[in-house]
Amino acid sequence: MIPLRSTERVHERAVVTASLIAVNLLVFLYQLTLSPPELNQLVTQFGIVPDQLHISSLFTSMFLHGGWMHVLGNMLFLWVFGRNVEDLIGGARFLAFYILCGLAAAVVHVISNPYSRMPTIGASGAIAGVMGAYLIKFPRARIITLVPIFFFITTLEVPAAFLLVWWFAIQFFSGFGSLAAENDYTGGGIAWFAHIGGFVAGMLLIRLFPARRRFQPWYADE
Repeated sequence: MIPLRSTERVHERAVVTASLIAVNLLVFLYQLTLSPPELNQLVTQFGIVPDQLHISSLFTSMFLHGGWMHVLGNMLFLWVFGRNVEDLIGGARFLAFYILCGLAAAVVHVISNPYSRMPTIGASGAIAGVMGAYLIKFPRARIITLVPIFFFITTLEVPAAFLLVWWFAIQFFSGFGSLAAENDYTGGGIAWFAHIGGFVAGMLLIRLFPARRRFQPWYADE
């Protein structure tokens, strides 16, 4: 199932969400200009390598991606779920929330793969945090979703709670299932525990970011 948009109303333009998408896309376009050796050096230097961890990579890794499907998929999820969360808590606080979720996801990934030498990149952990916040704040929302049914593709309004819990269940079981493998990093190149950590962090951290007052009263107090 591919989410396309939320039915929840957005009262103001999602400037920070759009800016994050623009930055990620620009960085990815820059990656495309690099030769394979240069790209490998960039990913190794700014991606998360748990066995040779640089603290700054917990932040920089959030803005690198491994391919068109990776970056476009992440940006779609960020747009669908980020706009309402930003609208709820405000742009500046949303940016802080996004970064905190990304850092939390990165830390969980390092803890779960302490000896891995494979670089990890992507905004998935931070976006998972946004999804966790959406589940808490908009549990009754509905998501217009692209759904394949046998040989046909159609759109359905899927309850956000169902879609997000289903997504998290996939990450959870895939992550713990990967622990049975012998390699120090598994899952076909997917950082399952970063997704799990980001999602849970978003559910918890959003409670520290109260909803802003979207509308001022039309009357004046005397």
